[in-house]
Amino acid sequence: MTTLEDILTRRIAKTGPISIAEYMAECLLHPEHGYYATKDPLGAEGDFTTAPEISQMFGEMIGLALAQAWMDQGSPSPFTLAELGPGRGTLMADILRATKGVPGFHAAAQVHLIEASPVLRDRQSKQLATYHVTHHDSVGTLPDAPLFLVANEFFDALPIRQFQRDGDGWRERQIGIEDGKLTMGLTAQMPVEDLAHRLSDTKDGDLVEHCSAAMGITKTIAQCIAAHGGAVLIIDYGDWVSVGDTLQAVKDHTPVPPLSTPGNADLTAHVDFAALTSAADQLDPHLLTPQGVFLERLGIIARAQNLAGKLSGEALNAHIAAHRRLTHPDEMGTLFKVLGLTRADAPDLPGLQRNRSQAHSDGT
Repeated sequence: MTTLEDILTRRIAKTGPISIAEYMAECLLHPEHGYYATKDPLGAEGDFTTAPEISQMFGEMIGLALAQAWMDQGSPSPFTLAELGPGRGTLMADILRATKGVPGFHAAAQVHLIEASPVLRDRQSKQLATYHVTHHDSVGTLPDAPLFLVANEFFDALPIRQFQRDGDGWRERQIGIEDGKLTMGLTAQMPVEDLAHRLSDTKDGDLVEHCSAAMGITKTIAQCIAAHGGAVLIIDYGDWVSVGDTLQAVKDHTPVPPLSTPGNADLTAHVDFAALTSAADQLDPHLLTPQGVFLERLGIIARAQNLAGKLSGEALNAHIAAHRRLTHPDEMGTLFKVLGLTRADAPDLPGLQRNRSQAHSDGT
């Protein structure tokens, strides 16, 4: 049986080394062997678990924050309620359940999901069977309307390229073959226009990552909101700027070498939030805020206490553990960050503050 590793090895032998972005795209989205194209990777039986799968409280907080932002902007009708990479549809289901009592919100909302995986599209349709949902291959086909969009653990899975600083230029890390196996190597030194601004904050040998797909997607979203209004909430792990090798692979909830099992492990990299705000230069960024701080500002502690009052035994223990996992600094609370984007004339987003100084990007 031909594997994705066989396909990639033959391709490299014929045409030469490929970029990490090309490798990630094939591993994640190859029509026959791609990770997302062929399986549901979430949950205990999968390879990783996201915040919406940990507790309903995550989606409830996000839903009410989006509803408040919608009201703060005059309750436009109709409007697009969208999610990038919706997984099993759990987050959108929790958003819609939590906002049922918001007057006019559901009547005005048109639900749109951007999803490339046929397997996950099917799961989303079943999860949201009581709602009219429109699927898209890309953000470019979203309606021309006010857009309230959430992206949770979406940007981390977009293909990246890696570059190592070499004098006034860069050497790209690429994937070739050595002794019949996939291996990392470096190109010759070259200028990289997209990284010209990074020459001022890096030194020889430093590695930086660049995600052109993230830039294009963010720019398209920003253009829609600049024209029609709305808001974006991006929740992901990463930092204000990219420095160092953050490419990682996870299989069965355990880290594995990124080149070891092409198509059979999740591949991700930390998000460069500064790059996203640069791509959304038509919008006004809010202060990059740790997920735990964001959720606490939205009232997750009170919600957790309310739910705890109805639980006991193992269910209560699991609930307490889920709250801790979402908010505690030693778990997802600090690793994951929240970036909010709106037009400059829009009110502050719930749980966030205007980005007055990135010197305070730790959420203080």
